[in-house]
Amino acid sequence: MTSRDTTDLDARAKARLAQLLSEFGLSTDTESLHSNWVGGELLPGDGDVIELINPATGRMLTSYRDAGIALLDRAVGAATTAQMAWMALTASERGRRMNAAVRMLEGHEESLAQLESVVAGKPIRDCRGEVGKVREMFEYYAGWCDKQHGEVIPVPTSHLNYVRQVPYGVVGQITPWNAPMFTCAWQIAPAIAAGNGVVLKPSELTPFSSVVVARLLERGGLPAGLINIVNGLGGTTGQALTGHDGISKLVFVGSPESGRIIAEAGARRLVPSVLELGGKSANIVFDDANLDDAVAGAQAAIFAAAGQSCVAGSRLLIQRDIFETVVERLGRAASEIAVGLPDEEATRMGPLQNARQFERVTAMIERATDAGARVVTGGQRPVELPDGADGYYLSPTVIADVDASMEIACEEVFGPVVVAMPFDDEGDAVRLANGTRFGLAGAVWTQNPARAHRVASQLRAGTVWINSYKAINVMSPFGGFRDSGFGRSSGLDGLREYTVAQSVWVETGLEASVAMGYGNGQDQDSGKP
Repeated sequence: MTSRDTTDLDARAKARLAQLLSEFGLSTDTESLHSNWVGGELLPGDGDVIELINPATGRMLTSYRDAGIALLDRAVGAATTAQMAWMALTASERGRRMNAAVRMLEGHEESLAQLESVVAGKPIRDCRGEVGKVREMFEYYAGWCDKQHGEVIPVPTSHLNYVRQVPYGVVGQITPWNAPMFTCAWQIAPAIAAGNGVVLKPSELTPFSSVVVARLLERGGLPAGLINIVNGLGGTTGQALTGHDGISKLVFVGSPESGRIIAEAGARRLVPSVLELGGKSANIVFDDANLDDAVAGAQAAIFAAAGQSCVAGSRLLIQRDIFETVVERLGRAASEIAVGLPDEEATRMGPLQNARQFERVTAMIERATDAGARVVTGGQRPVELPDGADGYYLSPTVIADVDASMEIACEEVFGPVVVAMPFDDEGDAVRLANGTRFGLAGAVWTQNPARAHRVASQLRAGTVWINSYKAINVMSPFGGFRDSGFGRSSGLDGLREYTVAQSVWVETGLEASVAMGYGNGQDQDSGKP
């Protein structure tokens, strides 16, 4: 960690946030902070005050007002109007506008990364990478705008029957606090490429980056109101969004518990949903693996983003005869990770994002040790932090001597905590890997190609890596099984989540015929007198 004055981290963070918000036209004054982007305008909320806490210090950073029901209703109306204007354009024109819009991020990349870092508490080096992903997503889906072909069905009648993919209309999206800017673009890009309008609610803990991205995109040529960002609590603004009659599909990224609430709200209105939920991903290391690669992969799988990732490799399954070797090497590597202030270039791991998550993670570690688990390294606050860094820091933690039935081995921790468990053979590894209610991701480390594919094919996970981890790209579908949710984000599959098939029948016969029942082309009544 570099040496510098750390006497007032809070004042410096507040000043930096004020500068960044001002650059994008927002104010940090609670009464005038326009924290919503609705119908092409920055607007304040009219609900209760929501305080944002600096993850690095644990003290208040700024505050804003809950958007509220009236503003949400206005956002849906704006999206409805803009969606019709958007679909009035040709598909090629929509693609050109998406490409032009995302170029408006140019010159703002560093400021966007800094804004994400100070509010979410993520290392600045990670946030810079996520800004690049925003552009990647929009460029990819812009290319799909004029390539969403329909099909002709060879029906056994005189009809021409063709099927086209049509947008839902206005979709509601709710994104999480662990990667707000990334997931904002991850969902908005395919939604508008498919022709929809969007009303998106970020986590109340990370409200600003989504507003800034939406505003920049609109400056680049997207219709005013096509993308609307409303900020507020789940029980108020979020509930208004999921229950609004103008929303035709719901997309949620977050915890299984909240996902169930979203799905139930949609089901009551017969509105479909896509849920990208949690994970308890198994990272399987066989005794023939390249251990240098496997240990490095295991470290990145769990400690990147302080473990606050749905695909985090939180269960490390190691073949028994190399178990202690891998655990010792991973523990040593974990203890050397630079934990520090999010804006430090040398920081590899920052704090957890909020107090609730910090308390949850530390309580799970405590219960695990009470049940007999062994903390190999970590499990407590880092000892070498700058003065004033009193936020939600936790050292990278490796835990061994864990039974598969323990809470720490079954439930998502969502923090920098990995549990290591031994296995004997392939069957044992697959049993342990699938022995969870989640099914989001997993990995296999081995130099035996046949074994790699054989084991991967048996894993109940939406994404499986072989001799790698966290290789994710907008071109490839992403999603899970079971409590990890349903539906897919990214790739062509992600685009299709935002359309519905419409079947069109055109009579081509010399005389129009109308069937009294379901016609099969053989026995029809013309219906003429």
